[in-house]
Amino acid sequence: MEPNLEQTLQEAKLLRQVNSLIIAHLRDQNLSQAAAAVATATMTPLGTEAPPNRLLELVAKGLAVEKDEMIKGISMAASVDCAAGLSSIPPPANAIDFSAVQDTKGSSKTFPKHETRHVSEHKNAARCARFSADGRFIATGSSDTSIKLFEVSKIKQMMLGDAREGPVRPVIRTFYDHLQPINDLDFHPQSTVLISGAKDNTIKFFDFSKTVARRAFRVIQDTHNVRSVSFHPSGEFLLAGTDHPVPHLYDVNTFQCYLSANFQELKINAAINQVRYSSSGSMYVTASKDGSVHIWDGVSAKCVRSFSGAHGPSEATSANFTKDQRFILSCGKDSTAKLWEVGTGRLVKQYLGAVHTQSRCQAVFNDTEEFILSVDEPNNEVVVWDALTAEKVARWPSNHVGPPRWLEHSPTEPCFISCGNDRSVRFWKETL
Repeated sequence: MEPNLEQTLQEAKLLRQVNSLIIAHLRDQNLSQAAAAVATATMTPLGTEAPPNRLLELVAKGLAVEKDEMIKGISMAASVDCAAGLSSIPPPANAIDFSAVQDTKGSSKTFPKHETRHVSEHKNAARCARFSADGRFIATGSSDTSIKLFEVSKIKQMMLGDAREGPVRPVIRTFYDHLQPINDLDFHPQSTVLISGAKDNTIKFFDFSKTVARRAFRVIQDTHNVRSVSFHPSGEFLLAGTDHPVPHLYDVNTFQCYLSANFQELKINAAINQVRYSSSGSMYVTASKDGSVHIWDGVSAKCVRSFSGAHGPSEATSANFTKDQRFILSCGKDSTAKLWEVGTGRLVKQYLGAVHTQSRCQAVFNDTEEFILSVDEPNNEVVVWDALTAEKVARWPSNHVGPPRWLEHSPTEPCFISCGNDRSVRFWKETL
């Protein structure tokens, strides 16, 4: 890892702002083709807004400041150093403090009843799913190499049976551009871009604002099977968890790949099943096939804490931060979900009673982090625990033919998605 990554992050953020201003300026000057070309080349939304003549005003001010500083003998370098670091983004304030609760047996909350509906079907196993950060969209990836994009409002409309203008079709886009099965997906945090990682060693970028686009407009060619992908909250960087034991960090603008500076010191030899950024991007976490979970610094990319044998010799299949970044929820093929304290490395809680030893199963929080959901494979059930008490509070038939292989909960409301080897995609929402 290069030592100047923090400066690179800051400069990339500034570059994104400059690109937006250039596009807005070209559009305001009726140079729509040029604006579109810059938007496509820099992966910046074409509809970005800026006050009229904003770019000209900033250039004029910058030139005036530069002239003034030249007179005073002040270096411009200080202004770059003052650029806001991406790692200073504050975490959400409404997160649950799991460490503050001691003996809570008997105080478990009731998980609300949900209704479920089959919303679509792939031509082969539905392998993964992801919600957009605003909860408006869902993407699913399949062994048939296709990606389907759903609009959540249309799924709800379909479940209500509100079809005054004909059948409701919740799938708004289908993308075909991979040669092998899709492993993971993620949405750009600011723009209408979806990325996918697949067994064909590629990460592909799809613009879902274009109704006729079916293929990727950008491609990162990795050297390994891309098992997992995650965007930095700024959208400037992305992580790839692959068959290589160390996560690959890519600059979205240049596609330059960074590796951890201390990875050769680490005795990590297993492929990565999942990689996820924390809410601020100050850290990221990996879950590996050797059962370990590792925390990495989001700026230096150094491994700062390892939970070796977090799931014994069994694979660690998923790992995610809580909203306040103080805890990590991991899941493994040892049929456990575990909550770890980031600061101390302490195992805080275990969630037992659901058997998952076959698929790359997920354990996920609901939108309020009051509950945890996972899958019991032998009984083909969705299992729910109270996150604080670790007591099971619900077991529901999955309604899949065979157990689901992936669960993903909305970050904004009480609904989730399940995918299975039966090719089915099911939507679950709280019953009002």
